[in-house]
Amino acid sequence: MYDYQSRVEELDIQAFQTDLIQWFAEKHRDLPWRQDPTPYHVWVSEIMLQQTRVDTVIPYYQRFMEKFPTPDALAKADEQDVLKVWEGLGYYSRARNLQTAVQEVVEGYNGKVPDDPKKLGDLKGVGPYTKGAILSIAYQQPEPAVDGNVMRVISRILRVEEDIAKQKTRKLVEGIIRDIISREDPSSFNQGLMELGALVCKPKNPVCHECPLQAHCQAYKHDLQETLPIKSSKKKQTRKPYAVLIIRNEKGEILVQKRPEKGLLANLWQFPMVSLDEVDFPALIQWFQNEYGLQLELDQKVMNIKHVFSHLVWQLDVYAATVKDGTLTEDKGVFLDYGDLIKLPFPVSHQKMLPYI
Repeated sequence: MYDYQSRVEELDIQAFQTDLIQWFAEKHRDLPWRQDPTPYHVWVSEIMLQQTRVDTVIPYYQRFMEKFPTPDALAKADEQDVLKVWEGLGYYSRARNLQTAVQEVVEGYNGKVPDDPKKLGDLKGVGPYTKGAILSIAYQQPEPAVDGNVMRVISRILRVEEDIAKQKTRKLVEGIIRDIISREDPSSFNQGLMELGALVCKPKNPVCHECPLQAHCQAYKHDLQETLPIKSSKKKQTRKPYAVLIIRNEKGEILVQKRPEKGLLANLWQFPMVSLDEVDFPALIQWFQNEYGLQLELDQKVMNIKHVFSHLVWQLDVYAATVKDGTLTEDKGVFLDYGDLIKLPFPVSHQKMLPYI
């Protein structure tokens, strides 16, 4: 890894800060969490924005704040209510970790989000980026908040020719930010870098002619803006085929089940899923009778759904089915009418099935 210090020393840091902060003041988007950037508001917004586009987050953030306007309200809420408001946003462990951490804040800090880096970083789900965002934006502390946008901008500005997917490169960029961050306005500085990465210094086709930092940019100077940053390719996603059964009993109620407390989509609700890697389709009805205690009549295929996670792809073949006989095995789920069913939090893949009930 190269010694970046000489490139930092060559940078006119005062002019860099001024150009970035003035641009942010003029060009920043009017986002709801920026209207009143309390520590709680910043925290919730940054957790929602992980792996999720801004336009998607806005209505979720607004609904979340209507339902849980204070740390105390979120701390006291039922987890199922939290997951229901989060429904469709994905990465549900974010919501569970957020609530757990907020409960720690209410119980241990009288509801005040800590402004101490160590105490804040010890909260569940608060990593270096979220910690830095809260401290710099809400508390005006000169702490780095390095997300993908910031990694890309700094990699181009200082020609960082290291793999940004590696932790050591993130540490390097955090060190750079500590050297160049504005002590007078760390909030606008960090948000400016994030905004610049989102609007101008894009992954592909960066809009260099609109960039306020063009004069400071080593990548632009050496015509490397399309080459940098360097990022290793992701691992290939695993594909998993499933049969999903929408099962009605004689009352017209639908069978749903709660997912385990740990693991993927923990504590969300779903329609019964059977792995077609483990059970051959012709044996599905007999397998279901053995496992669930229900004799089914399989109706038509309702739909196919492909749902992509970061590491996994679900291929879902969805079938309607009717209970002909038997008694549901204990702990295998519950039959509910549609009105009760839609009050439960479902993952996005199973929400798509609701119109076919």
